[in-house]
Amino acid sequence: METYFESGIVTEIKMPCQNQQLNNNDRQEHAAMSSTKQVRFASCGNSVLTESNRDAEVAETCENVFNSELQRQIGSQLKLLPLNDQIRELQTIIRDKSTSRGDFVFCADRLIRLVVEEGLNQLPYSECTVTTPTGHKYDGVKFEKGNCGVSIMRSGEAMEQGLRDCCRSIRIGKILIQSDEDTQKAKVYYAKFPPDISRRKVLLMYPILSTGNTVIEAVRVLTEHGLQPKHIILLSLFSTPHGAKSIIQEFPEITILTTEVHPVAPTHFGQRYFGTD
Repeated sequence: METYFESGIVTEIKMPCQNQQLNNNDRQEHAAMSSTKQVRFASCGNSVLTESNRDAEVAETCENVFNSELQRQIGSQLKLLPLNDQIRELQTIIRDKSTSRGDFVFCADRLIRLVVEEGLNQLPYSECTVTTPTGHKYDGVKFEKGNCGVSIMRSGEAMEQGLRDCCRSIRIGKILIQSDEDTQKAKVYYAKFPPDISRRKVLLMYPILSTGNTVIEAVRVLTEHGLQPKHIILLSLFSTPHGAKSIIQEFPEITILTTEVHPVAPTHFGQRYFGTD
């Protein structure tokens, strides 16, 4: 297409052959781009994969098989956030040793928010009907009252703001547990909960599950205060297979929600988040 300006009038002249050739080229480029995009999500049996994409898909398939087998061994009490590219990037940035503290905290907060939102999804709700500003009735749901959070200090405190961002008035208890450097046995130094915690649903916050000993001790303290393990939802960012198994074996009714189960956990999380590394 060519454009001419004559006496203030804009005249456009189409060139069919050139335009057709350009359209054909655009169509070919679009088809090539579409096929490239489809590779990321296509199955091996239905598309031809490049070597790099094939390696990526094989790795992803192996990871899915690993997670499925782990969930089969542990049971439905282990829940993983549906993996997507956004979550995978956040996990990668958090694990990268070259990540700046500012980026680390920013990405950690984003991942925490996703876990908290899904954790709230596990809480009981009841149906309700509300009236809209236009006078119409709307059938919806509302969460039942009696929920609270408990953070395992200190790294668990990194998740408190994410919970408050979703539930402004929620009450949050705290537990301070430290492990002996030689025996790895967990010891409780401090515990403060709402007085009626035995009647509440608890979101227990601890970002990294390595051995599981700290969480086991925290759940034991909560049960000593009358709380049933089935009313505890453990919110975590990363877990090892051993950590998840140990917790479920000790308390089969507890629910664990995490983004990833991997043999190597980013145990540097608390130090990097609070700037004490």
